[in-house]
Amino acid sequence: MGDKIAIRDAYGEALERLGDRNKDIVVLEADVGSSSKSILFGRSYPERYYNVGIAELNMVGMAAGFAYEGLIPFVNTFATFLVGRAADPINSLIAYDRLNVKLCGTYCGLSDSYDGASHHSAHDIAYFRAIPNMTVLSVCDAVETRKAVEAAAGFDGPVYLRLSRAPAETIFDEAYDFQIGKGVVLREGRDVTLIGTGCMVQKCLEAAELLKAEKIEARVVDVHTIKPIDEALLTACAEETGAVVTAEEHSIYGGLGSAVAEVLSRHCPVPIGYVGLTDFAESGDYDQLLSKYYLDSAAIVKIAKEQIAKKEK
Repeated sequence: MGDKIAIRDAYGEALERLGDRNKDIVVLEADVGSSSKSILFGRSYPERYYNVGIAELNMVGMAAGFAYEGLIPFVNTFATFLVGRAADPINSLIAYDRLNVKLCGTYCGLSDSYDGASHHSAHDIAYFRAIPNMTVLSVCDAVETRKAVEAAAGFDGPVYLRLSRAPAETIFDEAYDFQIGKGVVLREGRDVTLIGTGCMVQKCLEAAELLKAEKIEARVVDVHTIKPIDEALLTACAEETGAVVTAEEHSIYGGLGSAVAEVLSRHCPVPIGYVGLTDFAESGDYDQLLSKYYLDSAAIVKIAKEQIAKKEK
């Protein structure tokens, strides 16, 4: 893995570059532009940048209007505020009419660590994947972020893009072919499949190295598209390794783990374990929170061993 680059920085830079090539892009912001880094777009293209203030519900309604006029709005605020404050127009306007709006939820998971539970976002994937017509993306590094922004802009329909505040070690290079709806096998293995999304992809790779030291070969898969999820890849991995662990910086209820379980229960039931949140978290240092709430490689190793033991019975 390469240098650490903040996901939000990669997002802001990608959005700014996109604005130069596509004059139909407009950007809306709920007074957190310097945090989401959408301010980079605003500085370059102020005539297409709208800071609506702390009015998330109205911002999404405005985005619907822009989409009706043929523009491509990128809506920006903290992930928890999209779910908590803008749920009505997201469902009744954007999703119902399948409008071409890109909803960008920054500071996902625990990445806004010091602001505590009011600013953490542990249920956004569950909310957005339950909404009809919604595509759900969750990126793991700077390269994947830039590729996802491009893909979202070129996709006709509503997209939720989940973005972290935190720096992430670079996994991909610029040759990476990002495709909506297609998972990526990062490492082969025959004993267990570790399926991660967001920052937990890096943790899965770390866990695979720890397991290798114990003669356990773990396959690692990056699922950047939670919906539509890559059913064919997940099924093949389950058939070939016989055990699965999902890892997400999100609640285990309704997120990646639930999506994977839904697929495998239909196509290839195998032992499956879940690494994720089960409750609210406190405020504090980001890395310390990840460790305290078992969102780390050690937790993935433990759960992986448990699933391998189950398949051997």
